[in-house]
Amino acid sequence: MTTGVKVRQAGRRFGSRTVLRDVDLDIAPGEFVALIGQSGSGKSTLLRAIAGLDPDATGAYEVPDRHAVVFQEHRLLPWSRVWRNVTLGLNETNLRERARRALDEVGLAARANAYPGTLSGGESQRVALARALVRTPGLLLLDEPFGALDALTRLKAQALVARLWTEHRPAVLLVTHDVEEALLLADRVLLLDGGRIAETFDVDLPRPRSIGHPRFVALRRQLLAGLGVADAEEKL
Repeated sequence: MTTGVKVRQAGRRFGSRTVLRDVDLDIAPGEFVALIGQSGSGKSTLLRAIAGLDPDATGAYEVPDRHAVVFQEHRLLPWSRVWRNVTLGLNETNLRERARRALDEVGLAARANAYPGTLSGGESQRVALARALVRTPGLLLLDEPFGALDALTRLKAQALVARLWTEHRPAVLLVTHDVEEALLLADRVLLLDGGRIAETFDVDLPRPRSIGHPRFVALRRQLLAGLGVADAEEKL
């Protein structure tokens, strides 16, 4: 049975500094949730705790057995061909064919035998997504995966993630600094502040979404206010 995510009283301290304070979080199966907040608010810290990558995090975490993480850095092994990077760590049969299918989904089947050094930044991130997909995760954790991409490549990557989520329907937690990205992709946007989830915004908009939709504009203004940022449009 597909399970979602249940986090209770998540906490993390770094020396005398408390980054997470008793955070509770639920993500339903197939739900897309975005987590935003100012730099240093603990977004990536919470994601790493949910992924089981931080042994010093406290709290209770229930996540699907199959989960995968895509970071801002693609973390590909430069000495291994693309298809081997996609199946890294798997000990199953027909790995090359599985890699080819995953790469085909992200439009890179033709680069299966290439080395990572020959790929563009956008292609490298697509390989990282393929590496996550090949594991058929019930939970996909995205830690600012588009942060290093140029504007046009970022838009294409966002559209790709939206399509892959629609087709596979894993639960998703996206950490991002980009308010518009959060609103374009997520069912809910959570604002992390002071080590806690301060506000929750339901994105009640049909897909695909338009940044010009009045409800989109209103939600964008609310999120920016929550981040302590004045809406630039109001200054013009």
